[in-house]
This record gives sequence, C-alpha cells and structure tokens, in this order.
Amino acid sequence: MAGTRGWERELGRWLEPFVERLGHKARQRMCPLYVAGLIGPGDRKSVQPMAERFAPGDYDQLHHFVAAGVWDAAPLETELLVQADKLVGGNDAILVIDDTAIPKKGKHSVGVAAQYASALGKTANCQTLVSLTLARGEVPVTVALRLFLPGSWTSDRARLKRVDVQLIWPIAKRGRPRQRSIPDILSIPAEDMLADAKWQNITWRTGTKGKLKACFAAVRVRIADGPPQRIRDKGQQHLPGDEAWLIGEHRASGEKKYYLANLPAETNLRTLAAIIKARWICEQAHQQMKEELGLDHFEGRSWHGLHRHALMTMIAYAFLQHRRLTQARRGKKSQRTATSAKLAGRASRHRQPHHATAPAMPTLPKKSRHRIAA
Repeated sequence: MAGTRGWERELGRWLEPFVERLGHKARQRMCPLYVAGLIGPGDRKSVQPMAERFAPGDYDQLHHFVAAGVWDAAPLETELLVQADKLVGGNDAILVIDDTAIPKKGKHSVGVAAQYASALGKTANCQTLVSLTLARGEVPVTVALRLFLPGSWTSDRARLKRVDVQLIWPIAKRGRPRQRSIPDILSIPAEDMLADAKWQNITWRTGTKGKLKACFAAVRVRIADGPPQRIRDKGQQHLPGDEAWLIGEHRASGEKKYYLANLPAETNLRTLAAIIKARWICEQAHQQMKEELGLDHFEGRSWHGLHRHALMTMIAYAFLQHRRLTQARRGKKSQRTATSAKLAGRASRHRQPHHATAPAMPTLPKKSRHRIAA
C-alpha cells in the first residue's frame, strides 16, 4: 500500500501544471482521479469501474468531466507538449505520425466504420485514431490523438450531429497558378523507380535476437498525388506533387517495403533508414496505452468524450515515461557511484602510506552510519 500511495502522491505533484490550466474546482478534482484510474489496477478502464475503484460516489461527476462537460482541452494539450518536450525533446528527437485502430462491435460510436485496421492487418469495424508521437533515444511520448472520420460519416450531417461533431467546410477561393507543366509520361510504380538504384545493407539497431538489418535504396521523386488530369491519350493521371524521398527496403525474408519521406534532399541513406524504422517506437506506445492504460476502453459515443479519454490516456502515459526515465537516471547514477567507490577502493589498497599512520578523517560510528544510510 505504501508503494501505491507513493505513486499517487508523485502523480499529484506531476499533474499540478495540468490541474492549474483547468481553472475549475470540480474539473481540477476529477482530472487526477481519472488519470489515477487509468494507471491503477483493474482490467477495465472505462468510467464506471474506475469510479468504483478511485472515486466511490463520484461516478456522475467523473462521467460528466470526460463525456459531457463544456470545457476546452487545448490548455491541457499545450501542457502535454511542454512536458513531452522536457522528457524527450531535443535536436535528435523525431515526430512520428501514425495511426492505431480501436475495434468496435456497434455502429453508433463516432467514426466507427468498416475500414483497414493497421493493428489487425485487415479491414474491420473500428475507429481509427491518427497519432503524433515525440520520441528520442527509443523513448516515445504520444502528444496528439485525433479520430479519422470516414466518408460514410462526413457525408451524413445528421449522424455527425448526434455525436457532437461540427465540421468546418472550407470556402473555395481563386486557385493558385499552376507551378509545374502537365507531364507527358505516365506515373511510374515505386519498384520500377528503384530498379537501377544502388542498394546498401544497413543495420539500424540491435534487438533481442541480434542486429536488425536490411537492404535499402533511395531516390528523389515527385509524388503523383496531385489533382487528376487527363493527359492526351494516356487517360486520367494524377499530376506530380512535391519532391520527396522514395525509399525501398528488401528484407532477408524476401519481403519488400516502400516508403515516402519529406526529409531534406541532403539526407543520407543511413539516416533515412533509421528514421523509417523509428516507427516501431510509436507502435510500442500505442500497444502500451491500450494494454496498460485502457486507450480502447472508452464506452461513450461522442466526439468530445473519446478525445478527452484519449487525452487523459496520453497524460497518464507521459507520467509513466517520466517515472521510467527518472528511475533509469537514478540507476545510472547509483552505478557510477558504485564504480567510483570500487575504483577508489582498489587505489587505496595499492597505495603505500608515507608518513601518516592515522586516517585523515575519523571513521563514522556504526550507529551514525546506519542513520545516514536510512
């Protein structure tokens, strides 16, 4: 129990800047309870079981806080960015844009549709969240999660209204003049673009089963993702878009993968491969937020409720990363201290005394030593 009270006290201190940004007493009380409920024990991390464990008698308030209350999440999102930057920010940090699927059985929860679920590797009835993750040194902190709305939702305004979604429809203005002429050749598949490229074996990190490596190649291309245009006798084609890197990966298993990256033209192949492979960090964060914190346990149907639950989950995950990094730093410090003491002990055994026969400092009494150690 002492350990449990310890992490709750630490959580309370760490959440103080978030709580200050809420600016409302009821919300300031519910936010720490909700985050603690996500972190604490229990197989189910939806509102009712969390309220039973951490806020008996406060179910209505906890539910209102996440699902029905009228409050702006932007200040908390800003504070999450601040804390994430403190944890893993830096010149060598990367931002990973990815997605994660939340399987669902019904059809009334916001954004639910039959769509490709990357986590399952197949089409399934699910919600898809687009994520933004800041990572450095293989330590991820998810800083944003937004629900993707399929066409079956965006084309049905009545359905959107039932789950409190308000879309902002852009007003068409005069377009910009064409920057590039219409091409006179067909779009070329990625595999063909890399047919004459120079391939190189690259190791990007060492895993539990040894070095992770594959064969990579990269060329600069213009992506055929512009508006469609009929090109003479070649039919409808997508016009070329911005310049980017096309990267190919050939694995030892025979599997081939292709990627696009908007990194600068001077980026070397080893850096391209390392950044592409950093995506697994993001997938690890998604898995941990689902398995440990109940990202996929929200039972409400509304847009605001889902996003607030996701925000609380990200805050809880950032706190856990804060604890892990703090403990890792303490472990390294203790290891350095032990190594220094060991080296000093060796030196004292080999050093011959010159004139003094008594120690320069008196030895601490046993009682005092125990008190200091405690």
